[in-house]
Amino acid sequence: MRVQDIDVTARSRADADVVYRLLVDGATWPTWSGLGSFALERADAAGGEGVGAIRVFRTWPFTNREEVVEAVPGRRFSYRLLSGMALVNYRADVDLTPDGDGTLIRWHSTFTAKRPWMGGFYRGFLGSFIKGCASGLAEAAAKDPAARGGAPAGAGE
Repeated sequence: MRVQDIDVTARSRADADVVYRLLVDGATWPTWSGLGSFALERADAAGGEGVGAIRVFRTWPFTNREEVVEAVPGRRFSYRLLSGMALVNYRADVDLTPDGDGTLIRWHSTFTAKRPWMGGFYRGFLGSFIKGCASGLAEAAAKDPAARGGAPAGAGE
């Protein structure tokens, strides 16, 4: 079976820490990614959404379970698909690189379709979806008050 590869980039006017904060908070994903809903099935050892956390996203007709496999604040967030689509070895790495007064977002995914004839379909479908996620993340981060030098969400509480 052939490994499929998706590589998408977007640029945000926000700094990498602001982008990362949205990226690791699954509850924000439905507001910028096109996903329907989020639930945290299992928290990481510290009670959050770091390495070992299992996140569940529902968008009809899919319910995807994903495990966080790497989390480097301000730099990288990676996850793997546990269930939800007919894919094997799905992994996504979202890398954040400072770029002038903003951040370059690179969302790279690899996977193998369980049925070889579905590889191209999933690459096209997920490629379009991931492009929307990267663009939505970039825009949401740029609108965040912290991106404009304001107080981060929750500050002063």
